[in-house]
Amino acid sequence: MSRDAPTPGAAGLHLVGGLSLLRPEEQVFEAMLDGWRNQQLARNLAFSTIEGRHKAVKAFTRHADTFPWTWSAQMLDEWLGDLRALRDLKRSTLRGYSEAVRSFCAYLTDPAYGWPTECESRFGTHPIQIAHEWNTAVHLQEAESDPAKRAFTRAELVAFFDHADDQVDRIRGHGRKGWLPAFRDATLFKTAYAFGLRRNETRMLDLVDFSRNPHAPAFGDFGVCQVRHGKAKKGSPPKRRGVLTVGPRHGTGGMDWIADVLQQWTQEVRPAFAHADSPALWPSERGPRIGFTQMNTRFAAYRDAIGLDPALDLHSFRRSYVTHLIEDGWDARFVQEQVGHEHASTTALYTCVSSDFRIRTLLKALDQTTSAALNGTGKKGNTR
Repeated sequence: MSRDAPTPGAAGLHLVGGLSLLRPEEQVFEAMLDGWRNQQLARNLAFSTIEGRHKAVKAFTRHADTFPWTWSAQMLDEWLGDLRALRDLKRSTLRGYSEAVRSFCAYLTDPAYGWPTECESRFGTHPIQIAHEWNTAVHLQEAESDPAKRAFTRAELVAFFDHADDQVDRIRGHGRKGWLPAFRDATLFKTAYAFGLRRNETRMLDLVDFSRNPHAPAFGDFGVCQVRHGKAKKGSPPKRRGVLTVGPRHGTGGMDWIADVLQQWTQEVRPAFAHADSPALWPSERGPRIGFTQMNTRFAAYRDAIGLDPALDLHSFRRSYVTHLIEDGWDARFVQEQVGHEHASTTALYTCVSSDFRIRTLLKALDQTTSAALNGTGKKGNTR
């Protein structure tokens, strides 16, 4: 590449050639981080991904107590070993940390960016790749989530929503103003379940994200939920999808009740918030949009108050949505499209069908087999 068009993270863009630095080690390291940030921005990676990687690299630098041009694989081994032994971090977290270091080293050792030459001239040595297959965790399977994580049973879900509604009545009955955010959060939790949404998808909903479904006019203005902040692939913008409001099927309970819940929220309760002029569906008491901390804190408080399994989290609403639709007889492909999974295998991992459902399925199959045997339809070659 010509000098007139250096690569985004090139050393020449972040260090003035020939200039004597007051603190050369610290200043070169900061210039490396700046260059790496530019390289990742050029790759269109999310700001949150870049920030997380930078934090991991800085944490490793503090542990190693030295700079990248003197790092070794043994230092990384010790750091990851300490994180696993002392902090009991999850597999996916450890792999993310090692991937951050691997990516940073790959950037530093690429001749296109000029850092090996820069370090040789200033420090007499150069950075090397210290993250290899033999000393970092490998991603071997699609789902590495905590096996304790699961869906709500239907009874648990009813208990949770009943408790959320009771808190609204209790706070309002005492004349306290906290009933507004309590009502908001109860509605938010029901919406996350009724449309099978992820936590951020729920948080980022706006008023304009709901519309009518001409094929299901009974749901009014809440027949379709447009998800504009779906989980993105690396380097890509958020994935969008439309989620249809689901009604009853074969006599089972659907999610059609969510239309009335959202109508009451948008028309009667939400206008009372100070930030009602915000486009966000869930305004905060102090800002235009609710934060993750508020969502997590309220959820955990309700869950613990009624003695539910600590393994249940906000994502359990999404697991429950998938599970209950499958139990109610909805086509697996339809469910996959509703939740925005690219592969059917991912949807299958979310499905936590209950023992009652499995027993009913087994009994149905046995009844069909027995009926076939009694009617003689299950026999072959019996043509007397």
